[in-house]
Amino acid sequence: MKSENNNDSIAGIRSMKTRILLVDDQEIIGRAVGMMLADQPDIEFLHIKNPVEAIPSAVEFKPTVILQDLVMPEVDGLTLVKFFRAHPATKEIPLIVLSAREEPITKAKAFELGANDYVVKLPDKLELLARVRYHSSGYRHLLERNEAYQQIEMSRRSMAGQIQSALRYVQSLLPAQLDATPAVPIQARWNYLPCSSLGGDTFNYFMLDDDHLAMYLLDATGHGLDSALLAVTVMNVLRSRALDADFLIPSTVVDALNKAFPMESYGDKSFTIWYGVYSISKREIAWSGGGHPPALLLRPGEEPEQLESDGPIIGIMPWDEFITSRRSVPPGSRIFLYSDGCHEIHLQDGGEWKFSEFLAEVVKIRDMEGAALLQNLLETCRSLAGADILDDDFTAVFFDFPE
Repeated sequence: MKSENNNDSIAGIRSMKTRILLVDDQEIIGRAVGMMLADQPDIEFLHIKNPVEAIPSAVEFKPTVILQDLVMPEVDGLTLVKFFRAHPATKEIPLIVLSAREEPITKAKAFELGANDYVVKLPDKLELLARVRYHSSGYRHLLERNEAYQQIEMSRRSMAGQIQSALRYVQSLLPAQLDATPAVPIQARWNYLPCSSLGGDTFNYFMLDDDHLAMYLLDATGHGLDSALLAVTVMNVLRSRALDADFLIPSTVVDALNKAFPMESYGDKSFTIWYGVYSISKREIAWSGGGHPPALLLRPGEEPEQLESDGPIIGIMPWDEFITSRRSVPPGSRIFLYSDGCHEIHLQDGGEWKFSEFLAEVVKIRDMEGAALLQNLLETCRSLAGADILDDDFTAVFFDFPE
């Protein structure tokens, strides 16, 4: 309905008649101009002799052109030009000075104060009609442009509201920070900072049974509502385990996702994912993935090991070679999941932050408490980019496996 009303509004402007308001204290001038316009069916004419009534009459009549004399009692004509230009209802209406004065200085002053045209009265009928129609047409185009801008601004605000609602919904699906317990001796801390537009990152972790914790982070291509919708759809599929897969075996999950989400069926959108399953009793992580940055396994006293997701980006092609890899997780180890927005940083000098430099930064802060580490990494990225909001979503999750 709003769209129809907006179209009706623009159509109304286009069909608007030329309305001429003449402000002149001489009755004979009013009659003469009225006679020139009398046979023009597309023109409405109103003559006001008292300049004090000019502004109220213009507000009510809504002229598309104002004709105004310069020599009138009570109000000086140039002063009235200033009044018309100061009033919000008349400031943009074309104003033609209709005067017996021909001095260049008077004309210059009228234009300086905001007049659009200057005609020595009385002009020829053809000239007057040409001038008022020209200025009236320009005014209608201005109204159309203003109406279009207003509609664009309303649409922008509506879209911004929808994006904020969608962002709140996405955030409501994210898991709570996880504290270690005797039954589940794992701590999880995360930081999720969307970029300026709604992104496609999401993540989750949940117990599959008493011994296994599933964890994943995915990143849908692009930004906006369509990317977020794909990410949330995949998230809900994983949450409900609505896949023909053994969720304890990561390669079967990733393979099932690749078959369930071909990009041609989802607006040419695809996504990367790292999916892992941690066994509490075995102290072992099993994982698989497609196209996603490698998770980092930080064992005490060792260099970080990159747990690669060897498969292709999910949805871009059939693939039957997803594999499940496994590593032991000694006490005191950590696993770091992240999206590419954490390391693909555009530097202020136009360069790119190298992945090796990102790894070095993680090593430098690896012993910080999880939440502090993630905040420190975020501030480093902001400093390198020279901006509080990054070009891509900053999504990172740290898992601690205490002794």
